[in-house]
Amino acid sequence: MGRAVTVLARSRGLRILVAVAASLALLVPAAPARAATFAFSNPQTSAKYNQGVDFSIDLASSEAPSRVELHLMFPGSTGPLVVQLADTPTRGSSTLHYTLDTSGGGHLMPNTPITSSWAAYPQGGGAPVNSSAKTFLYLDDTQNWQTLNDGIVTVHWTHGAQSFGQKAAQVAVKAISTDAQLLGIDENKPVDFFIYADDASFRAALGPGARENVGGTAITSIRTLFAEFTPDILNDPWVGVTITHELTHQVIDDATSNPYRSLPRWLNEGVAVYQSESNTSQYRSLVGGAISSGDLLPLTALGWQFPTDPNKTALAYAEAVSAVDYIARTFGKPALVKLILAYKNGPTDDEALTTAVGQDMATFQNGWYQAIGAKAPSQFGPQPAPSGPLPSGWSATAPTPAPAASGETSSSAPAGASPIATPATSASAAPTPLTPGPDGGNSGSGGDLTLVLGAIVVVAAAVLAGMVLAGRRAASQ
Repeated sequence: MGRAVTVLARSRGLRILVAVAASLALLVPAAPARAATFAFSNPQTSAKYNQGVDFSIDLASSEAPSRVELHLMFPGSTGPLVVQLADTPTRGSSTLHYTLDTSGGGHLMPNTPITSSWAAYPQGGGAPVNSSAKTFLYLDDTQNWQTLNDGIVTVHWTHGAQSFGQKAAQVAVKAISTDAQLLGIDENKPVDFFIYADDASFRAALGPGARENVGGTAITSIRTLFAEFTPDILNDPWVGVTITHELTHQVIDDATSNPYRSLPRWLNEGVAVYQSESNTSQYRSLVGGAISSGDLLPLTALGWQFPTDPNKTALAYAEAVSAVDYIARTFGKPALVKLILAYKNGPTDDEALTTAVGQDMATFQNGWYQAIGAKAPSQFGPQPAPSGPLPSGWSATAPTPAPAASGETSSSAPAGASPIATPATSASAAPTPLTPGPDGGNSGSGGDLTLVLGAIVVVAAAVLAGMVLAGRRAASQ
């Protein structure tokens, strides 16, 4: 009889164990569903100059993605421009489109390469599926370009014989070689030079934000130079001056480019003028006239932009080359090169000048004033506020706050304001940290799994204890 009772008790324990196991199965997370599949194909890019760039791609998906993004990478940018499509595609096959506006404020310089890629995100989160990257070159296709390549320089022009292109290319190659040799760098990356023959086309290429007095410019991030040479000046020496000037900017940028800052404008433009023209008598005359009239501009005012007034613009270039010439004559050309290259590390002007010539900016500027026979110009712009009586109550001594009562927190907040609560510092008030998820970030999924496993251990322990107790009771009967 006792044996039968013992078998019954064990059978009851078995039934309890089976029931608990079934309950635990409900607590264990279900296997993840099959991941969604996305397949990109047939990427296409087309453009209408100064209107827009259209990007498209085909997408085949097993389910509707939660979102789709287009990533656009431009030269010189620290990361891509991320565009989320307004209309999310449905399940199946679809063609995605996005148009980048390049009109007005969205102007894009010709010869800019754009690298595009697409990303589709699954429902419920997870890593996106990315398309392959594709690079498109945005060009001014409104001109009938003639093209000539000479080593690393490619010249594009619309008016003039083949001989003009050859001459322009030869000047460009010589300028790059001379500047690279001066700065001690190797130049082997290609450079494009686009020469426009009319003002309207040239202005359309530069965009609505360009200054009216610009006749040439170097866009160093895309290694492209632009200039306007009307047919009547194709044989003018100014063509060679402009080409050399703009290419000097490119070489300087190649030698000093960094994430922090560029050369001050007076130094960058001064070196470009120094290399293409030198400190001519015309420039010296402009500086002398400004000294006589009291219109001399301090170099510290020419660190970022030059004035837009044509007369002051010319004076700014004259002062810039004068200061560069002063460095070369007083400290030597090696010091000038050392100053240029010092900016590769992103220093302040004081640090760069101290490294190159042993003087800070103020001392150097005063030395230049003395060399050209000038007095320090008067400072314009914001001035210190004039002294005067303070408004009533402003000069009164601030009252000493009353001691806080026991249990209260002292606060200097004005009357009527709520003092900032002091955070609790007891151990019981500390927040519970989240368990790192699979992606290394904080995620709730790891915490949920820990709770489930903990519940399994507790329930299993309770079942085993119940079985032992049941066995003891059965044995005692």
